[in-house]
Amino acid sequence: MKIISKLLNNVVAVFMILIVFLFIVPLPTVVLDFMFIMQLALSLVILLMTMYIKQVLEFSVFPTLLLVTTLLRLSLNISSTRSILTNGGYAGEVVKTFGQFVIRGDVVVGLVIFLIIVLVQFLVITKGSERVAEVSARFTLDAMPGKQMAIDADLSSGLIDEATARKRRSDIQREASFYGAMDGASKFVKGDSIMSIIVTFINLIGGIIVGFIGGQGSFGDIIQTYSVATVGDGLMSQVPALLISVSTGMLVTRSASENNLNDDMSTQFLSQPRVMLIAGIALPFLILIGFPPIQVVIIAGFLILMSFLLTRSGRKAPVMEEAEEAAQTEQITSEAEYYRNVDNLYELLNVEQIKIEFGYSLIPLVDEGSGGNFLDRVVMFRKQYAMEMGIVIPPVQLKDSGQITPNQYSICIKGEEVARGDILVDHYLALAPSEEEDTIEGIDTVEPAFGIQAKWISEDKKVKAELLGYTLIDPVSVIITHLSEVIKAHAYELLNRAEINNMLENLKKNNEAIVNDTVPAVISVGELQKVLCRLLQEQIPVRDLETILETLGDYGVKIKDTDMLTEYVRQSLKRTISHKFAEADQLKVISLDPNVENLIMGAVKKLDNGSYLALDQDSIQKIIVSTTTQIDKIKDLVPSPVILTSPIVRVYYKKLIDQFCPNVNVLSFNEIDAHVQIQALGTIEI
Repeated sequence: MKIISKLLNNVVAVFMILIVFLFIVPLPTVVLDFMFIMQLALSLVILLMTMYIKQVLEFSVFPTLLLVTTLLRLSLNISSTRSILTNGGYAGEVVKTFGQFVIRGDVVVGLVIFLIIVLVQFLVITKGSERVAEVSARFTLDAMPGKQMAIDADLSSGLIDEATARKRRSDIQREASFYGAMDGASKFVKGDSIMSIIVTFINLIGGIIVGFIGGQGSFGDIIQTYSVATVGDGLMSQVPALLISVSTGMLVTRSASENNLNDDMSTQFLSQPRVMLIAGIALPFLILIGFPPIQVVIIAGFLILMSFLLTRSGRKAPVMEEAEEAAQTEQITSEAEYYRNVDNLYELLNVEQIKIEFGYSLIPLVDEGSGGNFLDRVVMFRKQYAMEMGIVIPPVQLKDSGQITPNQYSICIKGEEVARGDILVDHYLALAPSEEEDTIEGIDTVEPAFGIQAKWISEDKKVKAELLGYTLIDPVSVIITHLSEVIKAHAYELLNRAEINNMLENLKKNNEAIVNDTVPAVISVGELQKVLCRLLQEQIPVRDLETILETLGDYGVKIKDTDMLTEYVRQSLKRTISHKFAEADQLKVISLDPNVENLIMGAVKKLDNGSYLALDQDSIQKIIVSTTTQIDKIKDLVPSPVILTSPIVRVYYKKLIDQFCPNVNVLSFNEIDAHVQIQALGTIEI
């Protein structure tokens, strides 16, 4: 049994070895008959397979199968030619039967029919299949980038999950490879047709020469014997080749089909009964020019009858659809009945990580069918954010909503609204160069991402606004900018443990040792998540995960305070932090007075699992007032203020001012790279 199992597992390899032997080893006529019949059966099976598949990838082995069947035909041609020339024109009963059935005593007729079959296959079917395969390969390759973007768009909008996206990408690549292989494999059939014509002439001419040399009879007898064998052998080769050529044509021309060939024919060819009625009425006029009336009347009557029957069935179809809908409605008699199933209740618990709800006036911006490119813009933002910050944000769910005004959109994080904005679809958001130069007419509004005063202007004022120096933003860019700022602010909430595991698996591809040595040996996935979330909360990229794990591996054995571990990680990422906040290797900062630092450190209370700041209200108020005063002084000079502290104070000072000045960046001296020049613009004092 084991030997049989191994043979079945390697049947293709064994079959290819047998084909090679057929080129060399002479076959008895009985075996040759068997091989001819098997070849015919295999060709018929392949033809039927191409009719019943729904997609070309269901038969992706077809290009290789073309090579195998071509080799089989050529090997059998060689074997049959050897038998014809050595056995007095006898190559088995199959060849003899084919030859006698076609020739029927007339050599010329037999050869003409054979040549017609060969030319039909070569010039019509094979040539057309070759051209379709070539064009399909070119168009499939050209369409690959668009299909890939469509998959990314569906994934980002939540229409499909990651597994489905991977399968679709794989199918696209396989489809392109298939059509590319078909473009080359169709040449096998073309070459096989040419070879068949050559072998036929060899058999006929060689047989006549062998017959004369061997004294096998008169000239007429020799011609009769070898012409029968030649035509029989040629047809035995060309009939399977014709079936394979038709299979090739069917496979490469069914790119737009969604069902098998039988279903497509029955649904599409019979979908227009009026066409059959017109054809049935037109056919009888052919009798006037001499066509046989009986045959014409029978066919015309059949077409008219089919038209009548199809029309009746078409009228019944809507009634049947209504009955089916009614039956489906009866299956769920009420909403309460549906939710008796506990599994249906669990569906209500799913919460989208990121969701945008649109009023109905904004749907054209999102709908690709209406020319909207919003999904593509979301995909590109996800790519850019992954490159900058080192995490892949979840897919963005897009939904229409009747609970907001038609021109509004709502951005939700984990099911709760965190931001909202208003959009005028046919307008541009115009930002004036300055308040004094804001002279253009428009609808006053506030830019939703940064809270800047702006105006909505119509299309006809676009050129004028550009000449006046206004910054113009199209509606889609307004939403994308707002979405990007919201995601940046809430990225630490979106980084869950599943994404942490994805990041670790990705790092394992390049440095498996650091992952295995650190997680969970030194730090758990949950603790790593806390550290990364603290970094993202202060807009620190976590792309250099390798450095982060090395730092945690060094300090995580002794230190269990997450805040302190985060500070050490920040110091190891000083090059990244300096690059993010410094401009041209210069960092403009507000420094923290040593007395304030001493006051803060004196109020730190340490516990076993961490520490907290216990500062009196009067001191807190003085520090906040001094901080806001210094920030206001430099806000026109530095859009994103940076406060510089000593390493030990940084985390406590940041927590202190976060509630009052959430967008202020607080860095320590150890987080600044040595080549960066620090310029102090002020000092926070009490």
